[in-house]
Amino acid sequence: MTARFVDTTVLKTDRLTLRMPVLADWPAHRAFSMSDAAAPLGGPFDERSAWRMFAGLAGHWALHGYGWFAMQADEGVVGVCGLHFPPTHSDLEIGWVTYAPAQRKGYATEAARAALDWAWGWTDADRIVSFIDRDNTASQSVARRLGATCDGEAARHDPLCEVWVHERVAA
Repeated sequence: MTARFVDTTVLKTDRLTLRMPVLADWPAHRAFSMSDAAAPLGGPFDERSAWRMFAGLAGHWALHGYGWFAMQADEGVVGVCGLHFPPTHSDLEIGWVTYAPAQRKGYATEAARAALDWAWGWTDADRIVSFIDRDNTASQSVARRLGATCDGEAARHDPLCEVWVHERVAA
């Protein structure tokens, strides 16, 4: 997939500004990643692993020209949401993580809807997927609100994750 965007991409919603992660976002990411709230992602993580994940968020922008956005709200950075396509994945993926205490406020759905709308404007893919752990009911609910459906398959890179499909809607 050829990228057509650069790190200056900024998306705005009613409550959020979605922008490329910056170093000032590290404390919020670190606190989340090292807490029990990161369990659905395989955490909690040690600081080294948390840093590698954070650096990967920013690095994906440099390598592909798109990636995960920091979700900036009035109360600060409340999570990350965006697209990625590492070599271990079979499809372009959209994902979301809302940091505590900003969870259950609708930020993930709001950010993911904006990121999906943006992605459909530049990708020629017929579908974008979300790989969601079978036990992560919160993310499954977000996927449903976005109109995704579970295809019943396990993710190739992680058999504990199901493949949730977001299909391109004809204009």
